[in-house]
Amino acid sequence: MTNETTTPSEEHITGSEVLLRGLLQEGVECVFGYPGGNVLYIYDAMVHQPEFKHILTRHEQGAIHAADGYARSTGKVGVCLATSGPGATNLVTGIATAYMDSVPLVIITGNVSTAVMGTDAFQEADIISITMPITKHNYMVRNVHDLPRIIHEAFFIANTGRKGPVVIDIPKDVTHQRMAYRPAETVRLRGYHGAPEPNPAEMDALLQAIAEARKPVIIAGGGVVYSNSSQELIKFVHTTRIPVATTLLGLGGFPSDDELRLGMLGHHGVYAANMAVQNADLLISIGSRFDDRVTMKLDGFAPHAKRIAHIDIDPAEIGKNVKTDLACTGDIRNLLAYANTKAQAAQTDTWLEQLQEYKVQHPLRYTDSDTVIKPQYVLEMISETTQGNAIITTDVGQHQMWTAQFYRFKHPRSLITSGGLGTMGFGFPAAIGVQVGNPDRLVVSINGDGGMQMCAQEMAICAIHQIPVKIVVLNNQVLGMVKQQQELMYERRYSQIDLSGSPDFVKLAEAYGVKGLRATNKEEAAKVWLEALQTTGPVLVEFVIPANENVYPMVLAGTPLDQMILGDGE
Repeated sequence: MTNETTTPSEEHITGSEVLLRGLLQEGVECVFGYPGGNVLYIYDAMVHQPEFKHILTRHEQGAIHAADGYARSTGKVGVCLATSGPGATNLVTGIATAYMDSVPLVIITGNVSTAVMGTDAFQEADIISITMPITKHNYMVRNVHDLPRIIHEAFFIANTGRKGPVVIDIPKDVTHQRMAYRPAETVRLRGYHGAPEPNPAEMDALLQAIAEARKPVIIAGGGVVYSNSSQELIKFVHTTRIPVATTLLGLGGFPSDDELRLGMLGHHGVYAANMAVQNADLLISIGSRFDDRVTMKLDGFAPHAKRIAHIDIDPAEIGKNVKTDLACTGDIRNLLAYANTKAQAAQTDTWLEQLQEYKVQHPLRYTDSDTVIKPQYVLEMISETTQGNAIITTDVGQHQMWTAQFYRFKHPRSLITSGGLGTMGFGFPAAIGVQVGNPDRLVVSINGDGGMQMCAQEMAICAIHQIPVKIVVLNNQVLGMVKQQQELMYERRYSQIDLSGSPDFVKLAEAYGVKGLRATNKEEAAKVWLEALQTTGPVLVEFVIPANENVYPMVLAGTPLDQMILGDGE
């Protein structure tokens, strides 16, 4: 152990106490976790730290998804804690989810004592090697004296530049070692600079391209939300008069009721947004990484664009998927703030008229019913009753796309969903983290009957802590998105999609101590949803929907954005 000179005023405390104090120093409001043998010194230290808030989830995956939801909705770093071996490996899906979507997390895992590392000791797993491809950085703490510095660095790395998850792996003996505690106050990381310095000349070149364009389009991605750039984007758009298409993670970054908003583009994007991109002469991506669900067939993407511009904090994303003519690297908020000092109106009047015709010709639509509950109707009802002011979390599947299409997002950080990894089981535990971070906001978790069963056990903590999430289950008794793809791309050869053996969700909720409601027709739907909104605690509302309802528009894999299936029969 390192020898250090101490002063009489310094307090000798254990590594576990160092960890808790370090987290409190970083402003951590809540840690989501699950104990086990190799983190018991840490949990023992919590007994003597009454100001330290910890929520015991019912699964490690619930813990990390809750931390993720907390981080996405607040802009702060989410924190979770798990023991070694299976506890740590149960976090892997959640770490990958956060990594794909650039979410700032600090994940603390226990490990076996240093003396037995590498011997295949009980509950030993090399979590550093396992998570290296899916973390922004990770640490193995071998000396307690390094712990204050590592904690401070981890939070700095997670929440600067392109944000992402950082793992701190702490062997059991290190959590019990003692040191003279000195809180870390500075960060010195050789070679790490966070956001690259913006180059004004890059933005000047983009502004010149805008002046020359006649059909410009902006793609607003999750980077707009994560960089808190929504207001700067709104000002830029209103000045330049350039229409905006949003990615899934960009929803809320530009208001849904703005006249220059086109809607979501991509695989299940709306007609106007997809056609705008395909006919644009200047395409400007802001905080979007041109993933395959946005571009679809790459060699058919934006064929008329004379120039493609990319604004992003991560230089590695520039030109990765789509050839970029104008690169603008740096913090989006700073870049847009600079652009707003020089921006002028583009010549888009004729272009905007054409896009308005697209909106009128092919709006989002569905065939409503008086005898069954259509899922689109449920989303419209939730949007209207909440006035677009709720924070919505979703799981992954058809309900996720219906939410993106029919809920009118007005504010940034109001849609919390797994974009890049598409993690089933994410939506409900993420909502718990959202509600913890936003106790005065209405939080609605929208789930399918498949994803809901992957982390349904977390209803226990909603009941115990009276976390008032409104849990929506759209129950069609089938893996809907898989069924839709099998229907359209596999000649209706349905395989392993029947979920009719699922539990009674109302009884399941009641078993956990959560109020349960069910609707099977439109009259019941409006009634039970109003009851849910008027209930102060957590509520699960099951809406029974038909199994044959599909998500449209849809662009099939291997086809360009303008080859859309607009609805049944089209």
